[in-house]
Amino acid sequence: MTELREDGFLGGRLRIAQPAQGYRAGADAVMLAAACPARPGDSVLELGCGAGAALLCLGARVPGLRLAGLELQPAYAELARRNAAANAIPAELHEGDLARMPAALRGQSFDHVIANPPYFTGGPPAPDAGRGRARHEATPLPLWIEAGLRRLRPGGWLTLIQRSERLAEILAALSAAAGAITILPVAAREGREAGRIIVAARKGARAPLRLLSPFVMHAKPLHSADEEDLTGAAQAVLREGAALSLGGPNFR
Repeated sequence: MTELREDGFLGGRLRIAQPAQGYRAGADAVMLAAACPARPGDSVLELGCGAGAALLCLGARVPGLRLAGLELQPAYAELARRNAAANAIPAELHEGDLARMPAALRGQSFDHVIANPPYFTGGPPAPDAGRGRARHEATPLPLWIEAGLRRLRPGGWLTLIQRSERLAEILAALSAAAGAITILPVAAREGREAGRIIVAARKGARAPLRLLSPFVMHAKPLHSADEEDLTGAAQAVLREGAALSLGGPNFR
């Protein structure tokens, strides 16, 4: 990783250095951070934090959090440290494998765990090795969920963003240890199938599952020009740092 570029998040409130040619976080990271129901004073761990975009978006939105991140790739872990310092958001950034949790994290429990696990299980790897490791699954998705649940205190929340076709795997992995599951489909445009899902689940809860109405990202029915056409709700989340409330009586 030699060449970096600086990307703006939350309407420029955050400046995040990311590889010019490797994996770069975008809207999914912001949506994940917006969906986490953390409150001031809570502790949050991100699994697979990359250069820190989601963790720092959450820290920018909610003051007074105790933030920690775990990243497998050393270069990205170092970028996350640099980005946290550059944006004056305190965070503990750990390098290691979630399947072999570092000792410094094994002794901790958190109010929230968030994760944006790799989306792809097959196909050719990306030419850039860092991008390939970030996007192509090496550790199975159920192990991500198990690792997250282990780091949660009782009653803590696990929040994930993933491709919609992985929903069955996610629900199966959550079924034994979590409940109050809330699913938010995310569709690119009105009337389109949801390509992404945000799933939140509470450790040890037994409340019934809730399936919310889709969150629509773009206002126009087709992409017709090289210009942004976000819906008002997406604009609020992606540019203004608004929370993405999943609501409901069991969601705090």
